[in-house]
Amino acid sequence: MTELLVRTVGLVLTLALGVRWLRVAQREHYLAGRCFWTLRLWMRCYPVDAALMAAAVTTLVMALVLEQPRLLLVTAIAGLAVPVQLPLRGRTSRLAWTPRLRRVAALSAVLEGVVILFAPVPVAAAAVVLGSVAVDLALLLLSPVENRLSAKYLTQARRRMRQLAPTVIAITGSFGKTTTKQYLAHLLSGQRSVVPSPASFNNAMGLSRAVNEHLPPDTEVFIAEMGTYGPGEIRRLCEIFPPDVAVITAVGEVHLERMKSLDRILAAKAEITENARTVVLNTDDERLATLAATLRDKGKTVLRASLTDPAADVLLREEAEGWRLSIDGRSVGTVRLPPSVHATNAAVAVAAAMASGADPGTLVGRLDSLPSVAHRMEPERTANGGWVLDDTYNSNPAGAAAALRRAAGLAKQTGGNVHVVTPGMVEMGSKQRVRNAELAASATHLGVQTLVAVGRTNRSALRSGAAGLGPDSGFMEVASRQSAMDLLTSKLGPGDVVLFENDLPDHYP
Repeated sequence: MTELLVRTVGLVLTLALGVRWLRVAQREHYLAGRCFWTLRLWMRCYPVDAALMAAAVTTLVMALVLEQPRLLLVTAIAGLAVPVQLPLRGRTSRLAWTPRLRRVAALSAVLEGVVILFAPVPVAAAAVVLGSVAVDLALLLLSPVENRLSAKYLTQARRRMRQLAPTVIAITGSFGKTTTKQYLAHLLSGQRSVVPSPASFNNAMGLSRAVNEHLPPDTEVFIAEMGTYGPGEIRRLCEIFPPDVAVITAVGEVHLERMKSLDRILAAKAEITENARTVVLNTDDERLATLAATLRDKGKTVLRASLTDPAADVLLREEAEGWRLSIDGRSVGTVRLPPSVHATNAAVAVAAAMASGADPGTLVGRLDSLPSVAHRMEPERTANGGWVLDDTYNSNPAGAAAALRRAAGLAKQTGGNVHVVTPGMVEMGSKQRVRNAELAASATHLGVQTLVAVGRTNRSALRSGAAGLGPDSGFMEVASRQSAMDLLTSKLGPGDVVLFENDLPDHYP
């Protein structure tokens, strides 16, 4: 009877609560291992989760040693409860029952069911505790199947690219990809028929979908944003979508957890340059400056974009009257960039436009109307004369530092205070705690009035960096971004600036 109860309760609860791990798998791009990684993150951030998992393991051992199978029911229930606060129905990342997710759900259910129903009871109880592992295993086993299923869409995209034969501008970088893509599309749209890949469609299937569904027959330029989680991925993308112009915006610590070192990140990004006829690099980035010299020594045509180097092929320099654009050392004109524009990305976009044959004079005329890019330093004026800066899609140290400086500069103009809301930055491996502490310390040095830490993922690091906040300032901790907004409503004064720096989906604690 006890055995039947353990198996029945374990199976029913595992299948019901397994929806949480399916949502995590979908949000983490179906990468095997990320469900278990997420489980460990919650246990690290919430003592109750660590305690419950310890209780599950302890009762499992006791059941074996004392030969008390009833304890296995405690094992199953305690283990299934972890993470206690990971919601079944996501607030920021709702589950989409795509064909791929259905396959993952079916296989993980079969794996769990076989073990729970037919393995020895202690093994079944252990399987219940580690439901996240079943989803990870299903992802791993299905990987070859998914590759075969996606092959027809990739083949269709190859065929369409050959038929339309547009100029392909491929853009990668640790950050700045999407912004540069949008700027470039705006600059070129005055001269040519241009289609940028939508949203963050930056992997093989996303770009194939962009080509198959969004490229009209008259497309002259296709701008392909390319992302990577490891070596070889961008090289494969370039085989399907061969770039005429390759662009690298920056090399930074984003995805350092997966890539392990900045040198590996650079090597993975540099794959985009291998077969392109022209390469555009942001040479204010020291590593990309070195890459530019290496590629030129090999005979590759390289355009260098900069905000500071007079020798750069494209120089966008701030002066008293605005931003002066110089190409090949000659001044083309001066413009006033919109407040939300990231100047480095604008310079890179100009260089990419030049590499595709755009007219310099026309480019100058379009720089002053560069668009705001959603959730990337997107500004909104408030009724009390202040600003809200939405930088929730930014997750890198350089961008965060620039956002803080921008917020402080606006506050000086409006005479208000700065309030920062952030969950911190993730996927930076051993650097994550240090970089988040530095973010909070920078806010302190810039005179931020209130720093609100959202969630628990980086709370302790942000708290340690904010230790120097003055007596009239405050460090606050809240569970969600909405709670932060409610909290700040009563604190905002005339001219105040609120910076929302980064956001994390709710499968992060």
